[in-house]
Amino acid sequence: MERPTPQDGEMLVRVHAATVNRSDCAVLLAQPFFMRAITGLRRPMRDDLGSDFAGEVEAVGPHVTRFAVGDKVWGFKDTGLGSQAECLVIRETAVERMPDGVSFEDAAASIEGAFYGYNFINKVDVDARSRVLVNGATGAIGSALLQLCKNAGATVTAVGNTKNLDLLRSLGADAVIDYETTDFTQCGQIFDFIFDAVGKSTFGKCRPLLAPHGVYISSELGPGWQNPFLALVTPLLGGRRVGFPFPQDVHGFLGLMKGWLEAGRFRPVIDRRYTLDDIREAYAYVASGQKTGNVVLRPNG
Repeated sequence: MERPTPQDGEMLVRVHAATVNRSDCAVLLAQPFFMRAITGLRRPMRDDLGSDFAGEVEAVGPHVTRFAVGDKVWGFKDTGLGSQAECLVIRETAVERMPDGVSFEDAAASIEGAFYGYNFINKVDVDARSRVLVNGATGAIGSALLQLCKNAGATVTAVGNTKNLDLLRSLGADAVIDYETTDFTQCGQIFDFIFDAVGKSTFGKCRPLLAPHGVYISSELGPGWQNPFLALVTPLLGGRRVGFPFPQDVHGFLGLMKGWLEAGRFRPVIDRRYTLDDIREAYAYVASGQKTGNVVLRPNG
């Protein structure tokens, strides 16, 4: 691809780190099928992937006032930025200043999954009285959700695989459940919130574990695409209900995450690192469902 040139209000950013995540795989493969309505019905509408980045301003176009060459910036757009590249052009209004004292890799690994995790807890009132279960707590969304709930003062039970139980404890989990040996829906405990960060359970299975006014939220539509419908209907019925984490407020989230990182209140989990030359392997690994936390891409090596 040709090197892009920033136009009015735009900046050229050298990308030092981005992530490869489940959303990228969904865009690449157009799976589930409804993704084609977003990415192109018969063929992709754009040839470049990537929704998050951390990098450095290399050049600015006319009328850019917020940033200068050399500034460290980060950004996110869930419909895609083309950030899995050596550089990108982006409007100055679409980025924020990176946290001080944080590496490019850690910054990039604190965006996509954490943003979706943030959109779980901003739909409900998690506080020091809350009992929370996070299913899939070892993924990018789940490991972030665990920490965000702890930042809010909640008591958190984290569900993960055997090899990552110590990791979950180190992230602040008050209790852990090994899904390789135990079905968490049979644990016999009651929770105010059940956050399914991998979408592998259902409201029906989790309902007996919810307090009378408890809330179930999943990162996925559900096996019958029922979760958005249940999110509309169950609040009308009273009692236990389903929420749906419609993503919103990227800039507000980046401001909060900047503060959490600078204060040492958030630790991104990074599983593997790849270069652009190995991006096929990166996607294959993420699509395998075996990753822990984030997979980081270093476009410039």
